[in-house]
Amino acid sequence: MDIQDQAILLHRIDPAGNMARFYALSIEPSLFGDLALTRRWGRIGTLGSQIIELHADRATATLAFRRHERRKRQRGYR
Repeated sequence: MDIQDQAILLHRIDPAGNMARFYALSIEPSLFGDLALTRRWGRIGTLGSQIIELHADRATATLAFRRHERRKRQRGYR
């Protein structure tokens, strides 16, 4: 899989705790030739929040992508 095709959408739903959240990660090329790791999160049904991290190369973008995904999975996102 090409790094620019990487995207994942995770959910954490707990009806007993009234929790319904999402966390989305994607890597896309930016207009300036580097790679943008976009992180979006929030309550399901809302736009949520977003942050964009710029990375100079594929290796650092992939490392950050995997780090964020691993942390969210450890917190119960599936």
